[in-house]
Amino acid sequence: MKRANRPWWQTTTIYQIYPRSFQDSNGDGVGDLRGIVTRIPYLKEMGIGTVWISPFFPSPMKDFGYDISDYCEVDPLFGSMADFDALLSALHENGMRLILDLVPNHTSDQHPWFGESRSSRSSRRRDWYIWRDPAADRGPPNNWLSEFGGSAWTFDSETGQYYYHAFLAEQPDLNWRNPDVRAAMHDVMRFWLRKGVDGFRIDVMWHLMKDAQFRDNPPNPAYDDSRAPHESLLTRYSADVDEVHDVVRGMREVVDAFDDRLLIGEIYLPLERLVAYYGADLDGAHLPFNFSLLSTPWTAAEIEALVKRYESLLPAGAWPNWVLGNHDRRRLASRIGREQLRNAAMLLLTLRGTPTLYYGDELGLMHADIPADRIRDPYEINVPGKGVGRDGARTPMQWSSRINAGFSSAEPWLPLGEDWRTENVEAWAGDTTSLLAFYRRLIAFRKESPALQIGDYEGIGCVDGALWFVRRHGAERLLIALNLTGKTVTLDTAPQRGEVVISTLAERGNDIIRKPIELRPHEGLIIRDGAA
Repeated sequence: MKRANRPWWQTTTIYQIYPRSFQDSNGDGVGDLRGIVTRIPYLKEMGIGTVWISPFFPSPMKDFGYDISDYCEVDPLFGSMADFDALLSALHENGMRLILDLVPNHTSDQHPWFGESRSSRSSRRRDWYIWRDPAADRGPPNNWLSEFGGSAWTFDSETGQYYYHAFLAEQPDLNWRNPDVRAAMHDVMRFWLRKGVDGFRIDVMWHLMKDAQFRDNPPNPAYDDSRAPHESLLTRYSADVDEVHDVVRGMREVVDAFDDRLLIGEIYLPLERLVAYYGADLDGAHLPFNFSLLSTPWTAAEIEALVKRYESLLPAGAWPNWVLGNHDRRRLASRIGREQLRNAAMLLLTLRGTPTLYYGDELGLMHADIPADRIRDPYEINVPGKGVGRDGARTPMQWSSRINAGFSSAEPWLPLGEDWRTENVEAWAGDTTSLLAFYRRLIAFRKESPALQIGDYEGIGCVDGALWFVRRHGAERLLIALNLTGKTVTLDTAPQRGEVVISTLAERGNDIIRKPIELRPHEGLIIRDGAA
């Protein structure tokens, strides 16, 4: 079937790799770039089009790579620049693209820029970071809170001022109001774009600009003690300020100077504010990450309402995207239960827009319980019991039932999930009924289906706990029906005559069905309209 010419990022499937936990090649218990190269055949067999790798730059690892001390090198823990070049080349040779995780909001306190900035008030890089005098009581300049606990301001006794950090004290925020900072970060982007990377995922994009007057944040009227302390305040003045869109436009201009590159923004905001990051003239992020499915209750009514609302808010011409898991949130299987994992896969890969998968979700990895003496996540350490326990979503990939799940010959940096001996790639390699095989089948079908890749919705609704929607492009019309309950649901929206293309139940494949149809408990179907 011929389809309209679209940018590659509108029809790709993105797969996020947390490099510490994907594959160790040198026996130190930590994943690395060479390890990823050895697993390219796995990614290719899955049908992945684009790989997004979390940070691998030099770092003291206070926040495991999200505290960067050199933006244009590779941390020896992950290998060398030659290893990176080999990875990029191998992915491109295998028809895949590579997106880097760029962290421009803050650096490590070990970055030379910050060392120079804090050396004196007259330093030429003093204004590269956010420094403020103490308040009248000698305390912090305002009430802004760190997401990792406590005040977002740390006092520097040598220079008598506070510096701002939205996260750890070891992660001072850059001052994006300074044109020299913008120029330096744009140069970092160009360095990697010239190497041939296909784009960037920009970490905490909505944090990049702060209120010029440093006004106090207002209290959160919905706050209660079950939530993390920083949520007691609304981030009205410390994030998502209007000037941030000028910063995003500048990044987009850098990316657009190179052919066929992609700019993604990490943005945890309500949909009404998220969509502004596409830019007034679609000159912002190509894809402001839509994380709504990470927190929306797993019910047909809630998801139907979410899809309709998101689609209604998208600017004209903007391309949607969907995410079900990442390195900062509880594992999908632990959020919705194993019975619904195939429906989740079917939903992610049939909604209109670009899907992003998180490594291991194709195996149904559960969120691991990490013993207290093995916790590494600074968020969980600083805010015990109130954080998300991110370590549990970052455990090593489970490749086999051999030592350390085939991830490493040494003890892994984080403990393995409890089910690693049975839930692993090798165990499922020849099982055509496995969740892994189901993902492969869905991705392969999506690649061949114009309706799923670029088609529009032709109706969406929910009935008795089942979600349904129709995707259509040209002559191809597909009904997706997902029973998100444990009971049988009768659906009258099926075509007069249709063929089951993919079912979450293996025995249902290729059935010819007529309406009404009965969806069995936890069953999902893709039905091709025979009358189209």
